[in-house]
Amino acid sequence: MGSKYKIAWLPGDGVGVEVMEAARIVLDRVGLDAEYVHGDIGWEFWCSEGDAFPQRTIDLLNNVDAAMFGAITSKPVKEAEKELVPELQGKGMVYRSPIVRMRQLFDLYTCLRPCKAYPNNPLNHKEGLDLVIFRENTEDLYAGVEFNPVPQKMHETLVELAPAFKAFEHLQGDEYAVSCKINTKKGSERIIREAFEFARKFDRKKVTVVHKANVVRATDGLFLETAREVAKDYPEIYMDDANIDAITMWLLKNPFNYDVLVAPNLYGDVVSDLCAQMVGGLGFGCSGNIGEKLAVFEPTHGSAPKYSGMYKVNPIATILTAKMMLDWLGEAEAAQRIEDAVAAVIAEGMVQTYDMGGSATTLEMAEAIAGKL
Repeated sequence: MGSKYKIAWLPGDGVGVEVMEAARIVLDRVGLDAEYVHGDIGWEFWCSEGDAFPQRTIDLLNNVDAAMFGAITSKPVKEAEKELVPELQGKGMVYRSPIVRMRQLFDLYTCLRPCKAYPNNPLNHKEGLDLVIFRENTEDLYAGVEFNPVPQKMHETLVELAPAFKAFEHLQGDEYAVSCKINTKKGSERIIREAFEFARKFDRKKVTVVHKANVVRATDGLFLETAREVAKDYPEIYMDDANIDAITMWLLKNPFNYDVLVAPNLYGDVVSDLCAQMVGGLGFGCSGNIGEKLAVFEPTHGSAPKYSGMYKVNPIATILTAKMMLDWLGEAEAAQRIEDAVAAVIAEGMVQTYDMGGSATTLEMAEAIAGKL
């Protein structure tokens, strides 16, 4: 008889391999009935194949219940091209982050990032913080519609249609670059509705919409207008809004004034890293990329190449990410056991990784958490 769940296991690069190993210790101890299937993804596959997200991994993700993802090493496009094996260089291949591509290909439009301060964490900004960020995950400046150099036809179109472009019309196409910020009504509405539905389900009282509509009037204006329309369906939940620059100040100054935050892609990325720092740093930052049919769960930290192979980094972010996966699969009891175990180890303060002021290794932290299950 087969396992109850089939999980794609995507360690990726650098410390992603190590924190994923730690997560398996905890998942195995909690007794999740799952088959874990390895998937190739990351920098080494770009270098050897010219594709950091091979078709075989895409096929795998089409046939699993969920996925766990470690971390990816990414470099600027021109630098990335130089890392290809010689036979692939000069063939016009363009590096794109595989996780961004994955989010778009599988329409993983919700990026859910809870940021919770567990008692006695020496890195907490304030005890008792419990913020949840909803980040739109497929549009905005991450849409990947970029030009450098800018084609002559686009330059001419900008001169013709965009009065504000007058200040740049004297430039040649190789003297500037363009990234297109694309926000749709559908994309805005569904992520905003996810935030309000979450607030309703978990009795949260407030949703804050993050934007810069006073300057970025078209795209952010659409996002804010859509939020005001959606909010009418949730009269019991208070909605306010804040500019992205102002919210970074107010979150630090008065964090308990906020509860659930929802933002377009780039702002959501910024705000969720800030909130993660307030509850201990990226070693505590967990996230889920969630769509209608698939969800991919990942820590929010990068591959940290300088620590690769040292088993030094904090695995709690990845372990909490595994907890999020269990919630999504409907394994609420096992998910709660993992969170309780994490909270117990932090509260005791006996096992701490380097970022917390201790000397425990990645796997020692995982074993300590598993020991509480």
